[in-house]
Amino acid sequence: MSLVPPDFSSSVIVRSADAEVVGGAPTTIRLLADSSETGGALSTQRVTLAGGADGARPHRHDRSAEMFYMLGGAAQFLSGDEVVTAEPGDLVVVPPGLPHAFAAAPGCDADILIVITPGVERFEYFRHLKRIALGEVTPESLLEVQALYDTYFLGSTAWDGARAR
Repeated sequence: MSLVPPDFSSSVIVRSADAEVVGGAPTTIRLLADSSETGGALSTQRVTLAGGADGARPHRHDRSAEMFYMLGGAAQFLSGDEVVTAEPGDLVVVPPGLPHAFAAAPGCDADILIVITPGVERFEYFRHLKRIALGEVTPESLLEVQALYDTYFLGSTAWDGARAR
């Protein structure tokens, strides 16, 4: 994989009050900076999960690594076939191609900063998830846009087993 230098010339500053918020408890997503704002360097969002809520089901990204930094609470992460629990200050970095998922740990809240690099235009993906939650489109509609968002959904017996406990 070759590094393509990002193409943006000034700092990206997103004030908390100005961030678009998608969803609400138990799953709140704050859209911070998309790939187009960072010259392709990264895209980032903050995900807050309440009471053991699911974050993302098992999937992989073929073109990007994904970093999860725990701001608060506790979360479970699928990394390949391993399920680990992360707490405040912990960092999980998933390389391209590796199956992964995340959720608040059972009975816990989780506050997670997520960075994807190189960036992928992801904000519309989260808006799509909102339309699914509102019943405006079907969950199966995500299968039609997997390549667009470099998000390919997978099954995982390790994840299913950990989340069933």
